[in-house]
Amino acid sequence: MKRFHVHVSVSDLNESIRFYSQLFGGQPTVLKSDYAKWMLEDPRINFAISTHHQPTGVNHLGFQVESDEELRGMQEQLQAADARMIQEDEQPCCYARSDKYWVTDPSGIAWETFHSLASIPLYGEDTAVFDHGASSVPVRIEATSTKTACCVPAAKRQPQAEPSQCCTPNESAA
Repeated sequence: MKRFHVHVSVSDLNESIRFYSQLFGGQPTVLKSDYAKWMLEDPRINFAISTHHQPTGVNHLGFQVESDEELRGMQEQLQAADARMIQEDEQPCCYARSDKYWVTDPSGIAWETFHSLASIPLYGEDTAVFDHGASSVPVRIEATSTKTACCVPAAKRQPQAEPSQCCTPNESAA
């Protein structure tokens, strides 16, 4: 069974622990000098915070799975969502060693799907998993005027005030 995962980068760990402990009605299940994690059952969520050299705010979202089979079973749907999916095996991060996949949504939010293999005594390392593997910190993707509302190639698009509909995946090949 999957567990939703949220990782938030914070500037003041102690004040954030106080806040989230009150919000969740309990203390963290993992507490380190730069990291805290709550494993909540209602709702079923792995909520983590850290002060580990990242911009303050939502760092990434994801799913924690309970087995290697469940992780490998999600590979196809993750790759369908983002063909530039990143695979990491036995990656040390957040005081755990995990196998994981990373995808980036169209807004630039990184999504981690992982299976934890073991606890480790150190935080681990930041790897380039944001922006489809181009950055080791979250990247904001700005909307630009060069992007169109529909995926018809600009050379084939008819001028109109408002597009009547956006294309489906099968129409994008036209």
